[in-house]
Amino acid sequence: MTLQGDGGTDPRGHGDDVRAVPLRHPGRWVASAVVLVVAAAVVSSLVTNERFQWDVVGEYFFSSAILSGLWTTLWLTAVSMTIAVVLGIVIALMRLSPNPVLQGGANLYTWFFRGTPLLVQLIFLFNISALYPVLTVGVPFGPQFFEIPANDILTPAVVAIVGLSLNEAAYMAEIVRGGIKSVDHGQTEAAQALGLRRSVIMRRVVLPQAIRVILPPTGNETISMLKYTSLISVIAMPELLYSAQVIYSRTYETIPLLLVASIWYLIVTSVLTVGQAYLERRMSRDQRNPETFLGGLRRHLRVHDRRAITRRERP
Repeated sequence: MTLQGDGGTDPRGHGDDVRAVPLRHPGRWVASAVVLVVAAAVVSSLVTNERFQWDVVGEYFFSSAILSGLWTTLWLTAVSMTIAVVLGIVIALMRLSPNPVLQGGANLYTWFFRGTPLLVQLIFLFNISALYPVLTVGVPFGPQFFEIPANDILTPAVVAIVGLSLNEAAYMAEIVRGGIKSVDHGQTEAAQALGLRRSVIMRRVVLPQAIRVILPPTGNETISMLKYTSLISVIAMPELLYSAQVIYSRTYETIPLLLVASIWYLIVTSVLTVGQAYLERRMSRDQRNPETFLGGLRRHLRVHDRRAITRRERP
């Protein structure tokens, strides 16, 4: 806002009165008008355009095929994301390891899976039997314990879980690594001074504090994972999108069935977004006065000193 004098003097002679004049923002009004016009045009098109076939959308929205595909999408997301988080933690610890072999292997893993498209990885894995018709378990250049045809193991469900998990683990590894690096190094030094092992320090000191940084992007990755499951349709896995494709390939009602799938994706992602927002608010409240490892150690020492002084002062 601007300050503008009115040229008068107050009775006490303190000079000109100052009147606040708010600044005008015509650009905001123009932008708001444009947004409202676009929103009205979209709503009008959705309501008046009969080619959307909303009656067909309502007919198939709760059909058994669509609900079965939705269930497949949900459990596929949950299983793949769980495996990816566990594997991502392992890879992140390997990247932070002083062992150059572990560090190099983790770097190679993240380089490959972050550098190639997920769709290519899924198709390649689905056709891996062309390279390895028979999978064997044994000692390299030594005896083989047993073998099994690749097609008997790599079903579409297995390919979907393995492909999604391996790809997502590369991104989760970077998220976990960033969370671990965000923890003050003094926490680790204090734990080492107490004689704790590296594995105990990581499990009891570092990871509990890093979870505050890891959790929000993990929620974003979970939402992304839900949408990435639509790529499984290329290997004929009957998830939500593939179920819609099967129906409209028979009825030729492409747009309504794509709308059905899109609405279900929006519903599930909205629920996940609400859950993510709740967790972030919960953790932000916990972060207002967090007790770090050093803070807890100092508090423990102060209590111990007070008890020692009290014992000495007793007659």
